[in-house]
Amino acid sequence: NLMRLFFRALRGFMKPGGVVKVASNLGAVGVRYSYIIGSAIENEFLHIETVPFLEWHLHRYGRSYGDKRDIYKRPDATNNQSYNAQAADRDMVYCFSYAPTGEQMPPQFVRVPPNLKTLQACTDGPFKNLQGQAKQNMAQQLYKRFVVEISGTHVG
Repeated sequence: NLMRLFFRALRGFMKPGGVVKVASNLGAVGVRYSYIIGSAIENEFLHIETVPFLEWHLHRYGRSYGDKRDIYKRPDATNNQSYNAQAADRDMVYCFSYAPTGEQMPPQFVRVPPNLKTLQACTDGPFKNLQGQAKQNMAQQLYKRFVVEISGTHVG
């Protein structure tokens, strides 16, 4: 959802032929390369190049998570390696060019998270060894997190 909404929002500001670059870690779970590229294509951005982060001329910039974690976790100015699982040698930069066709875009598809009842019925993942109130609490926590993230209020 994040990348779909990101590229859809960019459409209002980009000129045809404008370039946008998105960096992501090889081990990223939330923003996988397939989500980045697929979301770009859905919104009329052509994938023009993928380069290893360390070969990009801006590879020394201060990286961040891009969400609420940045409030308490700041980049290491010396090594720029203070973020968990964000080693620069495992990052890639995906480059896109905006190529609008002029056709009306359909409404942006957003995948809705599972409802509370579905989460409460789960028996695997974080629910595997939970029962009773502990399971209910976990379901409530995950549901609240999903609702906050789908609303976009977790960013910034």
